[in-house]
Amino acid sequence: MWEAACRRRQEAFGRRVTVSSNAFLPVTTACVNNCAYCGFRVRGDDRPRVLSPSEARNLIERAARAGCTEALFTLGERSDSDPYVRNKLKEWGYNRMVEFLADLAGRALESGLLPHTNAGVLVADELETLAKVNAGMGLMLETSSERLGGPGGPHNGCPGKVPTLRLAHIATAGRQGIPFTTGILVGIGETRLEREQTLKVIADIHARYGHIQEVIVQPFAPNEGTPMEDVPSPTDEVVLDTLAMARLNLPPDVSIQIPPNLVSQDLLMRAMAVADDLGGVSPVTPDFINPDRSWPTLNELGVVCDEAGFVLSRRLPVREQYVTPTHLAPRVLALAQEVSCCG
Repeated sequence: MWEAACRRRQEAFGRRVTVSSNAFLPVTTACVNNCAYCGFRVRGDDRPRVLSPSEARNLIERAARAGCTEALFTLGERSDSDPYVRNKLKEWGYNRMVEFLADLAGRALESGLLPHTNAGVLVADELETLAKVNAGMGLMLETSSERLGGPGGPHNGCPGKVPTLRLAHIATAGRQGIPFTTGILVGIGETRLEREQTLKVIADIHARYGHIQEVIVQPFAPNEGTPMEDVPSPTDEVVLDTLAMARLNLPPDVSIQIPPNLVSQDLLMRAMAVADDLGGVSPVTPDFINPDRSWPTLNELGVVCDEAGFVLSRRLPVREQYVTPTHLAPRVLALAQEVSCCG
C-alpha cells in the first residue's frame, strides 16, 4: 500500500511540498463542545478569552509586515452562546459572532492577507456571509465514528462533534462552492477501519461537490490539564498508514497535509513521500491549539524538504484551481502570482 501511495503522490505533485505563511488569530476560547483532548477551550469556571478588535488589528498588521499571506481565524463552536462572549460582542457593536468574524476578515483583506476561517458547524446563511470575505474555509471532520461520542468517548458531551452535523456543514459549503479544508484526527481511540471510513466519507463529499482542496491527517497530541493528557500520541506507523490510506482513498487533486509541529523530523521526512503539504506556519503567532508544539520556521522546513529530496513552495490558503469567480478572485490570483515569484 505504501508504494502505491508514494507513486500516486509523485504522479500528482512531483517533488513539490507546499506551506502557507500565516497569522493564527484565536478569536475566542468559548466552546459548546467539551472534547477530552482539547487544550484550546476554556475549562471549568474560568472566563473565556475573546480577541478584541484592537488585538486582532495589531496581529493582522504584524502579520502583514512579516510577509504572511493568510489570516487564520479559529474559535470554539457556537461561542456566542456564552453570556460573556455575547456581552463582549454587544460592547463592540455586534449581535452575532458571524458578524464579528466577517468584520475581522474584512480588516485582514484590507491589510493584504487572505482570511481562512474555522468557526465550527454553521448554518447556510452564516457560511454565505463568511464566504464573501474568506478565500477558503475549514472544519475538521475528525472522525465519522458515532461511537466516539458515546459514554467515555473523547466526544462525549460535544453537541457539535456529531459526525452527521459536521458532514452536513461540509456539504453545505460544497453546495455554495466554498473552497474547503477538512481532516481526520488520528489517535483519539478510533480503529483503523473507522479511520478508513472517515476518509471515504470525505472522498464521497468531494465527489459530489468538488470543493475539498485539502485533507489534514492530524496526529493526536496530548495537552496538559485535559482528560487525555496521559494518552500517548499515535505511533509513527499508524500516522504513516493513515497518510497512505488518505492518498489512496482521496482523488489525486486533493492535497494531503501533515502538520510539521506535531511530528518528529524523522517522521516528517518519511511522511512527505505521500503528503504534499505542511499546512500553515507562522512567524508571528504560536499554534494556539497545541501551545506546546512550536512551529518550525520556513527556512527550517526548506532544509528538511531538501534533505528528503523535495522542494518547498509557498502557497495561499486557497489553491488556484479552487478559486471561484467572486469579487475576491482577482486579489487571490494576483497574490498567488506574487507568492509563486518569491518561492
